[in-house]
Amino acid sequence: MTFDLRSFSLMLAALFMACAVPAHAQNKLGSKELNVPATLVAESQRVQAGRSVTLAFVMKPKPTWHGYWENPGDAGIGMSFDWTLPAGVTAGKASYPVPETLLISGIMNYVYEGEYAVLVNLVVAENVSQGPLPISVKSEWLACTDEVCVPEQDELSITLEVVSKGAAVSLNSAFNDYRANLPRPLGSNGTFSVKNDIFRLSIPLPKSVAVETPYFFIKEDGVVDYGATQKVNRDGDLLIIETTARGDSAEPINGVLKIGPHMGFMLTADSGEVEMSGVPVAKGGDGNFTGGGDQSNASLLLIALGGAIVGGLLLNLMPCVFPILSLKAMSLAKAGGDEGIVRRDALAYTAGVVVVATVLGGILLGLRASGAAVGWAFQLQDPRIIFVLLALVTAIGFNLAGLFELPNISMGSKLTTREGPAGSFWTGALAAFVATPCTGPFMAAALGATIVLPPIAALIIFAGLGVGLALPFLLIAFVPAIRSRLPKPGAWLDSFRKIIAVPMFLTAIGLVWLLGRQIGTDALGLSLLFLLGATLVLWWFGGGQMKGLSRGWVTTGVMIAVLAGGILALPGEEQMAVQKTANSSSTTLPSEPFSEERLAELRTSNQPVFAYFTADWCITCKANEAAAVQRQETADAFAAANVAVLMGDWTRPDPVISNFLEKHGRAGVPLYLYYAPGQEPVILPQILTVGTLTDLVNDPIKTASRK
Repeated sequence: MTFDLRSFSLMLAALFMACAVPAHAQNKLGSKELNVPATLVAESQRVQAGRSVTLAFVMKPKPTWHGYWENPGDAGIGMSFDWTLPAGVTAGKASYPVPETLLISGIMNYVYEGEYAVLVNLVVAENVSQGPLPISVKSEWLACTDEVCVPEQDELSITLEVVSKGAAVSLNSAFNDYRANLPRPLGSNGTFSVKNDIFRLSIPLPKSVAVETPYFFIKEDGVVDYGATQKVNRDGDLLIIETTARGDSAEPINGVLKIGPHMGFMLTADSGEVEMSGVPVAKGGDGNFTGGGDQSNASLLLIALGGAIVGGLLLNLMPCVFPILSLKAMSLAKAGGDEGIVRRDALAYTAGVVVVATVLGGILLGLRASGAAVGWAFQLQDPRIIFVLLALVTAIGFNLAGLFELPNISMGSKLTTREGPAGSFWTGALAAFVATPCTGPFMAAALGATIVLPPIAALIIFAGLGVGLALPFLLIAFVPAIRSRLPKPGAWLDSFRKIIAVPMFLTAIGLVWLLGRQIGTDALGLSLLFLLGATLVLWWFGGGQMKGLSRGWVTTGVMIAVLAGGILALPGEEQMAVQKTANSSSTTLPSEPFSEERLAELRTSNQPVFAYFTADWCITCKANEAAAVQRQETADAFAAANVAVLMGDWTRPDPVISNFLEKHGRAGVPLYLYYAPGQEPVILPQILTVGTLTDLVNDPIKTASRK
């Protein structure tokens, strides 16, 4: 897929707006105005049992706005439907009209720029009794211009009437036009091949059928490069299309062949051999329609990427990152302001931060692509990683305190405390790794953008967070006025080294607490025994150093065995699920476990709902809970207003919560939502106060506007 900076800036700006202005992103019928409003219309208000009736979602985009086909192309989101139907009524698959192409600087979108209708057939069973037939559906879609995208949704309903077999049924003539824009079935299957990164499709189409600017819209993702030019040849009764392949498929493919405005054929193609033959079909340009001018959006890119960098910069103020920064501060103090050393180490530190942040992002994208429901900081949902990180931080702390030195031992702590650029690189790597539990201002929108952006653009965002995290040390290295204030090396460095062991031990205590929350006190006690064993080995190693004995290889082997034993001793998934339930003890603000079913039930009963999503390893989440959520003032205000509280605990992997976060443009926690009766949710800021929450029950509109 071709990546373009202009489209990257447009999509990222769209996600920033979607996260920052949720009241405009999601609307209920009859409330705030939508940019692509939907109306639910029935072909007939009366339907006979045993028959079907067609419904239409009539979409009317405002000027400059557009909606998306079921496969949106390189970017965008197709339409979704969540039906609430009476017993005996089933909804079929949605039928979409022939879409249009919208190419913005190499990013291909499959869209509708004018009014269009999506049709769905409802089948009414023979045993459905005569009388009213209430139908409701919650639908979500993405509305975009060339510069802005807004997720939208609506809850639509209509009441039909089941009548007797002989009763008259009148039809809405508008559905004739709606159906005229649907692609017609092609009588025969086509054939496709993928060879040497070239995709070819042979379509049986009589030469008497006129085609105008033909284009093939494929439904399966990952087979063709959407933005590549499609070459079309006519060979007798065959139409042959050639374009760039992105992948192969052993299964048949489906799609729509567009042959003119609002005209096309639905087709299925089987894998086979296809050669490019015949003569080119005359058409204007390359068959790709472009929307909007090629105006400069460099400022949008700077703002978007700047948000990611600022979010990473603010991570330096978070308590989970500060202990690692102490290591870097000590290396700067040792350098004593030497320009060459400071710049070299700052660049190495930055490389470590950016590489790990990007690699974590790449793993995250890969897991999502494989179907796993994961989000940012996914690695800290695994107690094995936490145990290893606990051992590493503890070892670093004892090293800084002077228990042992590290000329021989092959541990991660050696990497972060050795001299030179290698030590700076691994210090940066560790800083990026432990920074993931923290989510600060600007980060939610930046990370949320990675959900819908192309992979290359998403990786740029992860790298931008890394640059922001490393920015203070880059400024020290390359701004002489700052560097000149660095203290000169001296005897004070030994005392400083022992002092910064304290935040390391505090970090270890935090990891012990987190591990206990995940695996329970019994398993934690066993884990601490292994950790004690590792500490005794390091103590033994340090004693040997004082006597001039070489114990490095033995120490390394024993440490590996101790760590492996600790990992194997950790409990399984079932035990951790029991522990998660036990963690839901009484709190100041009582809550129920989050589920979409429970949320829908509460909303149906018109009860206000506060839903929050947290994790034990999320420092921002815990700070908000201590400062605002779990406060008596909040509990009293919510109780007086009869607010139901749902809590989504993401400490351990939970696909339901992961998917819900993605629906709201978030890649991680925290996320705070307030549902006032009859209104769409207000997404609250990531930094909460008691006033933010208590104002919700008094004036939710004011709270939304404050954002």
